[in-house]
Amino acid sequence: MKTIDERQQVMLENKIQKYFISTAPYIDQGICPTKNLLATSLDKWSLFCILNLGYFKVLRFNQLKKNIDGISSRMLAVTLQRLENHDIVARKVFSSVPPKVEYSLTSFGFELANKIIDLSNWFMDNSKALQ
Repeated sequence: MKTIDERQQVMLENKIQKYFISTAPYIDQGICPTKNLLATSLDKWSLFCILNLGYFKVLRFNQLKKNIDGISSRMLAVTLQRLENHDIVARKVFSSVPPKVEYSLTSFGFELANKIIDLSNWFMDNSKALQ
């Protein structure tokens, strides 16, 4: 098992300190932006939506539903609305009959998808140590 050295520990402490300093004004107001974002984006259905949109770029509702095994229409609608409210997903409505709606990642959602993949890859690379 690898151990962390003192330099790594100090770097981590500094990062955590900067994090708490930068979030203090929000926390004083009773808001935790990190918690809200993580709760929104790291649940099972949100992850599937984010990764599908990251891979396919633009999808319609029924295409997303088809790609995400086991999700109900209601859960997909709620998930997409929550992701849209957090500026992770963009919804584009076309004036046609029947109405056509397309979903894609925002630039923020694209960055988030990249970070999620990096974190997932880190977990997979270290899965033996986590068992």
